[in-house]
Amino acid sequence: MKLIRLAFLTLSILLFTLPGGYAQPVDWTATYAKRADGGMDIIIRAKLAPGWHVYSVDLPKGGPSPTSIHFNNPEGYTPQGGLSEAGRAIVEHDPIFDLDLRYFADSLILSQRIQPEGGGAFEVSATVSYQTCHEGACNIADFTFKLPIDPTSEERLVVGSSSSASSIQNPANGESQAQEAIGANAISLGPAISLSDPSANPLAGSAGGDTIGEPSDSSSTPSKGRVGDDAPEPPSTPGQPDGLFFLLAFLAGLAALLTPCVFPMIPMTVSFFLDQEGRARSLASALTFGLGIIAIYTLLGLAVSLTSLGAEAITSITTHWLTNLLFFALFVVFAASFFGMFEIRLPSSLATKADSGVARGGLMGAFFLALTTVIVSLSCVGPIVGALLVESAAGSSLRPVVGMFSFALGFSLPFTLLALFPSWLKRLPKSGGWMNSIKVVLGFVVLALSLKFLLGLDIALGLHLLTRPLFIALWIAIALLLGLYLLGLIRFKMDSPLGHVPFPRLILALLAFTFSIYLLPGLFGAPLYSLSGLLPAPSPDDFSLTVSTEVGGLQEGGKAALCEPPKYSEEIALPRGLQGYRDYQQAISCARELNRPLLLEFTGHGCANCKEMAARVLSRSEVAQLIGSRFVYAALYVDDRTPLAEDERYTSPHDGREKTTVGQMNLDLELHSFGVSGQPLFLVVSPDGSVIAGPKGRDTDVDSFLDFLRSSLAKR
Repeated sequence: MKLIRLAFLTLSILLFTLPGGYAQPVDWTATYAKRADGGMDIIIRAKLAPGWHVYSVDLPKGGPSPTSIHFNNPEGYTPQGGLSEAGRAIVEHDPIFDLDLRYFADSLILSQRIQPEGGGAFEVSATVSYQTCHEGACNIADFTFKLPIDPTSEERLVVGSSSSASSIQNPANGESQAQEAIGANAISLGPAISLSDPSANPLAGSAGGDTIGEPSDSSSTPSKGRVGDDAPEPPSTPGQPDGLFFLLAFLAGLAALLTPCVFPMIPMTVSFFLDQEGRARSLASALTFGLGIIAIYTLLGLAVSLTSLGAEAITSITTHWLTNLLFFALFVVFAASFFGMFEIRLPSSLATKADSGVARGGLMGAFFLALTTVIVSLSCVGPIVGALLVESAAGSSLRPVVGMFSFALGFSLPFTLLALFPSWLKRLPKSGGWMNSIKVVLGFVVLALSLKFLLGLDIALGLHLLTRPLFIALWIAIALLLGLYLLGLIRFKMDSPLGHVPFPRLILALLAFTFSIYLLPGLFGAPLYSLSGLLPAPSPDDFSLTVSTEVGGLQEGGKAALCEPPKYSEEIALPRGLQGYRDYQQAISCARELNRPLLLEFTGHGCANCKEMAARVLSRSEVAQLIGSRFVYAALYVDDRTPLAEDERYTSPHDGREKTTVGQMNLDLELHSFGVSGQPLFLVVSPDGSVIAGPKGRDTDVDSFLDFLRSSLAKR
């Protein structure tokens, strides 16, 4: 529900299939460090294969799987606090999740504080769950370790994912090595550790002399050296706002100048600067005016930023039904104001007091003139500013500041330039009814965007009333009304009669009608990829001419391709146009009954590339038809949290852990039964369970995916 989705660009990533050598792209080691207060810290270190990255422990909801730790029946100790991380963090905006995500490349260090109970030896058994990604393929996996701890011993065990346990004694240079390893780029989350306090930081040595670095004689451990050795420092962009949002806010500032509350003020404002004594004084006053407007709006954005509760809390708030109802109502009010129903104004006393300050003259007078301009123009500019603040508040903490700064920059720049070059005033168009037309056009745009919040309200309440066809139909109606207004066939309260249609209005009307025609196929099932971030997801109940509702549901001869009702069909939806299973045993049984190959897709709810594959490939009619007519299809979600029935839960012989959810069962199947990892990942399996083709990773080339399916049929 953000403006950035207007220009959503699909990432161009090369085809990547997980090679067998990267089934375990992370080498893990676990050890411990003693603390001066009698506690201990479990130190877990990850060394990643080149090009891979692992996600942080702190991710917003609705994104990929964060790194987490689970202690298996702790005895002899008690975990305290949360899991902390250190390393060179990278923060980037993911356009598919529309979230700012933090991850680590090359290496990562985790720390979990524990408090021993008694003075005897004990064993820490724990599992680290994590998600790694590499150029279009992602891998959800676990690292389980058992770490014997003897508080009275000077030896410290190191256990790893690719080596047996080894012990080290009093490694040298503990504190200096650890400080050099972490460096200035380290971060700390939660109360467990503090990188600024070496005496309390397990990553910087401890009273017992334990360190996080492997010594030179510990050749059995998979990760040697210090964090970040021989690796380029990745770019760090924490809180970096999106460039498109900056541009949109700047253009909104320019558009605000064309409203009837602002445009007539330009000559009067510029004349104030020209009346100053001396050219230098005029320029100083003009610059003070422009900087004053920027400062006022930037402070407004800063006030919004200071109320931010963090990415996770903001995500939770903006998906709440009450928040979406409020934002929808605000956008409708803004649109009504643009249409001339009423004006949004501050009390007139504020404008009077600000205007009295202008009489002081000089630089202070220029600043009060900027304040007066902001207050007086609010009746036209207020809805634009309000819409920008609503959109920016749902993003990173810096977006309100940057949004208001860029808006003020666009708003104040023409004033300043005209003060510097007063001869340009002669080229300005005269005031007239065209300024009110600008307001009305903005009203149509804001009204169209308000439907995004109405959609969020519908989803949050589970009403399912605002379907994709209805949403598109409303947008078509708004675009048509905008086109008719630009042609002068519709008039609002403050509009003047239109004798003829000026050429610019004709061009804008053509664009409005063209947009409505572009939307029209969406009523009949067209995917409209360029607007997929703003439109509701397709539903199997939607009428579609592009994908028959029977595709994937019938096999040759008209017999239903599904042998029995699929399990978990209420909890897990499949891509539109496909019918299939969410359970491997059901799917392979049906494949045997129909004597068809089984197309397995290992996927995930939190997998951005999986969603892209579903929208761009699996939902295509030619792909869905081939799958429905020649295969049995199963989508196995490795991160689904649907509980397994009591009689279906089991303890995996591979890792010794009990599988209690659908996702755990599917991930165990992928990693150990098929020996592969990553999502999305496609396999074609014969009815007897042997792999015919694959694994095939993310590939948005429809022809390439069809070749994969056809070649697998030829191998039977």
